[in-house]
Amino acid sequence: METQELYRIVCQEDVVAMPVFAQAWWLDAVCDGASGWQVALAFRGEQMVGAWPYRVQHRLGVSILRNPRLSPYLGPLVFYPPDLKERYQDAYEQEVTEQLLGSLPRAPIWRLSLWPGFKQLGLFTQRKFAIGVRQTFLLGLQQTEAAIFAGFKEATRRNIRAAQGTMTVAEEPDALEALLQFQAYLLEGKGLHQAFSLAQAQRLLAACLREKAGTLWVARSDGKVQAIVWNVWDRQTSYYFMGAMNPEGDSSKAMSLLLWHSIQEAKKRGNLTFDFEGSMDPGVERFFRNFGGARTLYLVLQKEKHWLWRLSKWLRLRK
Repeated sequence: METQELYRIVCQEDVVAMPVFAQAWWLDAVCDGASGWQVALAFRGEQMVGAWPYRVQHRLGVSILRNPRLSPYLGPLVFYPPDLKERYQDAYEQEVTEQLLGSLPRAPIWRLSLWPGFKQLGLFTQRKFAIGVRQTFLLGLQQTEAAIFAGFKEATRRNIRAAQGTMTVAEEPDALEALLQFQAYLLEGKGLHQAFSLAQAQRLLAACLREKAGTLWVARSDGKVQAIVWNVWDRQTSYYFMGAMNPEGDSSKAMSLLLWHSIQEAKKRGNLTFDFEGSMDPGVERFFRNFGGARTLYLVLQKEKHWLWRLSKWLRLRK
């Protein structure tokens, strides 16, 4: 049986709490079908103990191992035996991750953002990876809704209360095109552009709706769209996937309201964590931090061992 077929069985059985970005259906959607991604597997005897989905792309004749578009995290998945004592988990994780690393293809260029909190740094430095570090904010949902709200900054609570008096929130999957238009306008103001097409986003949203793992929330006042959030989730975690405010809107309070609504819905579903999928942008970081989540780091594995790629990068920087 092929490795991808075995992996699909694990995803379907849901024996482990598979993150949404590692689900086979998600990978199919963001990689243009099953042929666009592969997976490395680790075994102890006949028991699958780990998996690492990945995508190899080719640019300028160079193989690049990196996260698919629209997949902020991807990396080693370790399936722990239910009777494994906590003091042995780190060594077990290291052993499985090492086996998975040995099964990944040899590519001269790597750009892989791993799962938040994954800490096997030693394995990667031994293999001469350059290690980048990024951050997100994780909000625990085990408290009561009132306690979670009380943990927000006062200004955030005030904005939410004000928005609740003037705005409505509704589930509107058809608002995707408007979301991307708002987002494109904001990115253009920063000299940036979207790294994916409308068709790619539509394919992914359709998969999320089919799998009941994501939707769009829209805030309106007087019938006018003020902001839109795309929320995705798995069994354990709900994620702020993307969002944008209407540049012609009259309120920045709408995004706070939508995030609070997403958090409330996550708690109703039984999710344990809300991941703000943090940003290195100072303004966005400050906004997310006001919701009281814990700053959490995640690793980015980087490798540049091809002269043509380094030359291309140097030329881009010179422009």
